[in-house]
Amino acid sequence: MAEDTTTTTTPAESTATTEAPATTKPAAVKKGKKNKRSVPFGQLHVNATFNNTIVTFTDRNGAVLTQSSAGACGFRGSKKGTAYAAQIAAEKAGAAAKQNYGMNKVDAIINGVGQGRETAVRALINLDISVESIKDVTTIAHGGVRPKKARRN
Repeated sequence: MAEDTTTTTTPAESTATTEAPATTKPAAVKKGKKNKRSVPFGQLHVNATFNNTIVTFTDRNGAVLTQSSAGACGFRGSKKGTAYAAQIAAEKAGAAAKQNYGMNKVDAIINGVGQGRETAVRALINLDISVESIKDVTTIAHGGVRPKKARRN
């Protein structure tokens, strides 16, 4: 009776049993190319300070598409605050927005008092991105803060 309960396995059956756990794993999912969305109309935000100029392209809702700054373009120190650095930063961000998202019209929103305010917007002319409107949202001081108390002698 002991001979009836034992079973013999062939080499083909033993390899089949070892491969069974491997087939239960999910196959590696191949990532396809991500679909780029088309944003023909968006916003250009320029933050021009004395020390740097940051250029950001967004869609109509304000979601960031591309951005660049004078510091990211390789300028260091006081050179970041120049008009030329702002031009290079605007060209870099504008080229990425045009190539990746097909942007060709923007509303410019400018903030700050730096040298790159006007230059960043003018740089878009070379990229065939038309500027529909320009809005200045720079804050204006009104009275300022309370002065220090007078010094006693």
